[in-house]
Amino acid sequence: MVEGPPLRADAQRNRARILDAAEAVFAEFGARASTEEVARRAGVAIGTVFRHFPTKEDLLAALMKRLLAQLAEEAGRRDLFGFFRHTVAQAAAKKTAVELLAGSGVDIRLPDAVGHLEEAMGRLLEQAQAAGTVADSVRLPEVMALLASMCQGALHGGWDEHLQARTLAVVFAGFERG
Repeated sequence: MVEGPPLRADAQRNRARILDAAEAVFAEFGARASTEEVARRAGVAIGTVFRHFPTKEDLLAALMKRLLAQLAEEAGRRDLFGFFRHTVAQAAAKKTAVELLAGSGVDIRLPDAVGHLEEAMGRLLEQAQAAGTVADSVRLPEVMALLASMCQGALHGGWDEHLQARTLAVVFAGFERG
């Protein structure tokens, strides 16, 4: 991904359109998605895509960074249980760049974005523990592992709403007991 000075307003709009289009194209076509199709759906020339994202891996990394930022933002609007429900439902509803990254062999390191999500989840955990809805013995690494596992299960298992609700109930009961 190209880093440098802040982008002009039109370049920012193009970048956002490319990322929106890429998310849809990768969700639809998986790993065989083409940057040409991304450019077509974004309404930009292929050169514009490559100017922002020189490789497909750069484009996937940008999608992952944006997704993590959106999750961290979403965590700020919900309690721990609501965030789990929302995130698992999102994973069950659609395939995203996250699945592609998991199976592509692309090694993308986004410590800042992951750190922001962990901070947001840590705040949710602290709030739930202060409210007495989660045992004090429950720790953030376990919560993060459970969220990741639940999302992978929902994504790859095609969980319907009933299975999501029943599985989340088991996890939430475990939170109470610690």
